[in-house]
Amino acid sequence: MRKLLYVLTAVMLLMVQWAHAAGPEFRSDHPERYTVVKGDTLWDISSRFLDNPWYWPEIWHVNPQVANPHLIYPGDELALVYIDGERRVTKVARSSNGVTKLSPQVRSTPIDTPVPAIPLDAISSFLSKTRIVTPEELEGAPYILEGEDSRIITGAGDTVYARGEAESDKLGVFRRGQRYVDPDTQEFLGLEAKSIGTGEVTDTNGEVLTLELKDTQEEVRIGDRLLEIEDRKINTTFTPSAPDTEIDGTMIAVDNGVTQIGQYNVVTVNRGTREGLKVGDVLAVFQAGNQVRDPYTKEVLQLPDERAGLMMIFQTYDKISYGLILKAQRALAVGDRVGNP
Repeated sequence: MRKLLYVLTAVMLLMVQWAHAAGPEFRSDHPERYTVVKGDTLWDISSRFLDNPWYWPEIWHVNPQVANPHLIYPGDELALVYIDGERRVTKVARSSNGVTKLSPQVRSTPIDTPVPAIPLDAISSFLSKTRIVTPEELEGAPYILEGEDSRIITGAGDTVYARGEAESDKLGVFRRGQRYVDPDTQEFLGLEAKSIGTGEVTDTNGEVLTLELKDTQEEVRIGDRLLEIEDRKINTTFTPSAPDTEIDGTMIAVDNGVTQIGQYNVVTVNRGTREGLKVGDVLAVFQAGNQVRDPYTKEVLQLPDERAGLMMIFQTYDKISYGLILKAQRALAVGDRVGNP
């Protein structure tokens, strides 16, 4: 009976600790007011108020006395207020005589913000161009034969010839990228088609396409593939949030193949919509603990994983996702585990 009591007490303590951790935690040095400046991101702003910025949607209070109360712009003043005894952050309204107005009502409305959630210049090429495809989709696409005057390397403004059937006059130029395989199960997760540039079909002669290159990020080469340009708008409205499901995954790649991963590096995670990940989800990055030898028993023990960073998911596919490292206490690496923050 005493053992049972101990077990129940321990469970209750764990539940209390979990409940405390599963909510917004304000920083001890949070401001009472903050004026949004040019260059701020929603992550920057929420990090000024919260130790766990992914709970920002839970503390955001819509003030109906201001124009566009759910929009945040540079120059807006945000204030910490108390609503029914709970701390909230709201946008300040000022009347013509300069008196501040704050609403006493609570309205739950998504934040649709011109202030981006994260730095868009770090991820724009992934949102608008680079994509995950099947090998069959890439291998069945038209491909570059050569450039005008038999050139093997071409760029923006050049004319190239390709072979295949184009479904549209406006095409993207892609190069076969990394083939993603789950490191634990060896399941094939997807093939990255890396965006090289765009072009427009100016003539068709049987299977041969004449293509004018409009813009390029890299030199276009023989064998590069042509895919129809997707109508994908860059999403600037997603907000940091905790995942709805339990996530246990791994960082399996990093953009540009750097060995040490830090803030604003783009990484690939072996989890996607299939596992419940959605755009805006924040994940913690964990580094494996060291193995140590017990000085007395000589046993080799595995120390627990340590949280070493935070990332936000900005693009999801069925089996994999792209994320942006927002915070790194130390250099991260491919193979580090990711999970709920």
